[in-house]
Amino acid sequence: MFNPTQADVRRFFCAVHAKTLQQQPMEAIESLASQWIAEHPEYHAELNDVDAALARIGEPGTERDSPFLHLSMHLSISEQCSIDQPPGIRQAVELLTARRDDLHAAHHEVMECLGTMLWESQRAGRPPDGQAYIDQVRRRATQD
Repeated sequence: MFNPTQADVRRFFCAVHAKTLQQQPMEAIESLASQWIAEHPEYHAELNDVDAALARIGEPGTERDSPFLHLSMHLSISEQCSIDQPPGIRQAVELLTARRDDLHAAHHEVMECLGTMLWESQRAGRPPDGQAYIDQVRRRATQD
């Protein structure tokens, strides 16, 4: 299993952004990351400078609103849906996307559910509850 450091994640997204700007070929995961980067032009300036991004690791408050965390969550949700893990997440995200008529907006709502699941898991000292996560996404798909 791949367990990247914060520096690895920052280097990855900065490299993908650079490849996009230079119209270089990409691996499949890089192409997917590039699509999410394109959805967030407000992050492009920060992605242009890998050295500055690496220097900010550990600064107070930098992870709370981190473009790298945000883009990583988009990528994680995309990957979860592609392999339907936890089982049922693909359908739940599809239902929410149809309800919102916007994949990007749906992802932002799913991020809140994912964050809640991870926070509750850490707080309780137990594994993440995939079913509770899916149930929360499904509830959002039925709300106005």
